[in-house]
Amino acid sequence: MQKTSILEIWKETWNSPVKRLQLTAIMVLIPVFSIFLPHFFAFIEKRNGVVLHDRVLANIAPHNVSVLIFIIIWSMILLILYRAIHKPSIFITYCLTLAMVTVARVLCISMVPLSPPVGLIPLSDPLSGAFYGEASVTKDLFFSGHTATLMLIFLCLEKPVDKIIGLLATITVAYLLLVQHIHYTIDVVTAPVVVYILYRFTFYFLYKYKQSKKEPVRAYDIVE
Repeated sequence: MQKTSILEIWKETWNSPVKRLQLTAIMVLIPVFSIFLPHFFAFIEKRNGVVLHDRVLANIAPHNVSVLIFIIIWSMILLILYRAIHKPSIFITYCLTLAMVTVARVLCISMVPLSPPVGLIPLSDPLSGAFYGEASVTKDLFFSGHTATLMLIFLCLEKPVDKIIGLLATITVAYLLLVQHIHYTIDVVTAPVVVYILYRFTFYFLYKYKQSKKEPVRAYDIVE
């Protein structure tokens, strides 16, 4: 059986009116978030917040593990991008869910003003500057964006080995964020729950929308 090339897969995806609309929405949302988020994070850094008494953090001595966090997160991003190149539905589901997660984070951070945990060691991640701006951001706490990103990658990956790697990466980074005192325990615990709910909603919406339009379902076009 002849394999469908990556270019043909994406051409067919673009030729679908529904998928083209979804991809166009993603192309619009990326610059919108890129412009908005640095201003939002600059705003929250100027406001006062509450310092929580976190019993878990109180028993963890802070250490700088930025490099390890950086390696795990960006390795997983490269993995999901590689899988998404071969399966557009992964790319679409990931990006649209990430947009909803970003909106949810903005709302939660706005409604729950927190100050950084005691002993915080700022996370050094040069590639995050596109969304965070040049200034160090320490008050984007509830809920954890790093944990949320990895949880979403875990959910979108399909191969069993990929899923195991994604789950281990999510748990590891969640723990390392506590080790570096970047987040409170509630931040990293809440993130997976919110992401799972938004992922299921996005998946349901995309799948039902396709069915309502009676579009053909292709083998490479369904996220399991």
